[in-house]
Amino acid sequence: MTVKTRPFDPAAYLDTPEAIATYMTEALDSNDPGFIADALGVIARARGMTQVAREAGLSRESLYRTLSPEGNPELGTLLRVLTVLGLQLTVRPTQPRAPQ
Repeated sequence: MTVKTRPFDPAAYLDTPEAIATYMTEALDSNDPGFIADALGVIARARGMTQVAREAGLSRESLYRTLSPEGNPELGTLLRVLTVLGLQLTVRPTQPRAPQ
């Protein structure tokens, strides 16, 4: 018996502002630029990539490319996309390091 599966698409589960914020927070906590860019792309797909691109003042193709795992969005682009998605960056202190 062959088991058929479909690829997991996290965008299907990002249907509330809280889910989106949690997903983005986890991506930011990873400190992995590729994962952060990809997470923004997933959120943008969940919200509608064409609409997000239009509101951010970018072409849809450019936004896909920028928010891919290989993308490296400029700070200005990142901030515009976050604003369109209804998100904001916040800063908190890291856990203090143990004395060595």
